[in-house]
Amino acid sequence: MPEKSKSLGMFIFTAFCLLTIWTVGCATSKERHAFEQFHQVEHSSYVNADESLPPSLLPKLDENSTLSDYIAYAALNNPGLKAAFNRWKASLERIPQNRSLPDPRFNYTYFVKEVETRVGPQRQKFGLVQTFPWLGKLKARGDVATEAAKAIQQQYEAAKLKLFFQVKKYYYEYYYLARAIAITQENVNLVKYLEAVARTKYRAAAESYANVIKAQVELGKLIDRLQTLQELRGPIAAELNAALNRPSDAPLPWPTSIPELEMTYSKKDLVRRLSENNPDLKAMDCQIAKAKSGIDLAGKNYFPDITIGAEFIDTDDALNTATPDSGKDPVMAMVSINIPIWYGKYKAAESEARARWRAAKGTRINVANSLIAELKMTFYEFADAKRKINLYRDTLIPKGTESLEVTQKAFEGGKVDFINLIDAQRILLEFRLSYERSLVDYAQSLAKLEMLAGKELLPDP
Repeated sequence: MPEKSKSLGMFIFTAFCLLTIWTVGCATSKERHAFEQFHQVEHSSYVNADESLPPSLLPKLDENSTLSDYIAYAALNNPGLKAAFNRWKASLERIPQNRSLPDPRFNYTYFVKEVETRVGPQRQKFGLVQTFPWLGKLKARGDVATEAAKAIQQQYEAAKLKLFFQVKKYYYEYYYLARAIAITQENVNLVKYLEAVARTKYRAAAESYANVIKAQVELGKLIDRLQTLQELRGPIAAELNAALNRPSDAPLPWPTSIPELEMTYSKKDLVRRLSENNPDLKAMDCQIAKAKSGIDLAGKNYFPDITIGAEFIDTDDALNTATPDSGKDPVMAMVSINIPIWYGKYKAAESEARARWRAAKGTRINVANSLIAELKMTFYEFADAKRKINLYRDTLIPKGTESLEVTQKAFEGGKVDFINLIDAQRILLEFRLSYERSLVDYAQSLAKLEMLAGKELLPDP
C-alpha cells in the first residue's frame, strides 16, 4: 500500500505540473494599462455605471445652477453614457478570456471487468490532459482583445463628448429662447404704447385711422411671435431634459446668462488637435492595431498546438503477494499535437486579416477627412458668429436704438409718419434678436469645435 500511495502521489504531482508549467494569467503591459485607465475613470466623480443614482447625489438644477451643473448631472445620469461605459467594461473582461488556456480535460475509465495483469487486476483509470496553443498565440489573442477594448474605450469618450455637446447646445438654445421672449415682450409693450398714442392722435384728428390699423397689425404680429416663442419652451426643455435623463415635462429654470467664452486657436491648430485627440480617430487607430494583431494571430495557425497529459491506473494487489511490483499503479505521460496541413484554410484566414487591416486604415483616412471638413465648416460658423456679435453690439444696435429714439420724438412732435416709427421699432427688434442669436451661435460653434478637437479649448496663455 505504501507503493500505491507513492504512485498516486506521483500522478497528482504530475497532473499539478501539467496545469502550472505553462504560465498563464500574466497580463501584458498593454492590458495592465487598459485596466488602469478604466479604474481611473471608474473611480472618478464624473461617471456612474449603476442603473440609478439617488437624486440627493445629483447636482441641483435651479435658478442658480450653471452650465457645469447641467453637464455634471448629465454625466452622472445619462443612460446612453452609462451604456457606453458598461460596453467598455464588458470589452475589458474579454481580454483574460481570450488569452487563457482552454479548460483541461479529466478522463475517468471504469473497467466493468477487471483487467488481470501480472501485478494485479486493474480496476479504474484516471487521466488529465491540457492543450497548449503554440507559443505566442495566447498573447496574440490577448492583444486583439486589448485593442478592441481600447477602441470601445474611445467610443465611450466620444459618447461623453457628444453628450456634453448636446447639453451645451440645448442649454444655449434655451438661453436664446429666454432672451427672445424678453426682448419680444419689451417690443410688445412698446407697440402697445405706440398704438395708444396713435389712437389718441386719431381722436384728436392728428393721425389717420390707417396708422392706427397699422399699429394694431404690428401689435398682432408681435403677440403672435411672442406666443410662438413661449410655446417653444416645452420642446426645447424636453430636448435638454432628454440629455439629462429627466422627464420631458420636468421644469427647468431659465438660464440667466451664458459663460463668457473665448477661443484664440487658429484653424491649423484645431486641425492638429483633432488629429491628435479626437476619440473617433483614436478608436480607428485601435481598430488598425487590432487588425494588425489579427494578422499575427492568423499566422500562428500554421503551427501545431500541443496537448500533454498523464494517466494513472488503479491496480489491486496480485493474488500472489510475492509477485514483484504487486499492486503497483502505472503512471503514464502522453504528448500529442495537431497536424496543421490545411494550408489553404490558414492562408485564407491570413488574407482575411490583412484585408481587415487595409480596410481599417482606409476607414480611418475617410473618417479623418470627414471630421476635418466638418471642423472647417464649424470654424467658419464660429468666426462668422463672432463677427456678427461685434457688428450688432458695437454698431447696429447703438445706431438702431438712436434711430428709434429720434424717430419716436419726431413722431410725437408730428414730424414723421407713423410708418417710419414702426419700421424703426421693427429694425431694432431684429438687431437685438440677431445679436442674441449670434451669441448663441458662437457658443454652440465653440462647443462643437471642442467636441471635434476632443478637448476643451482654453485661451492661449
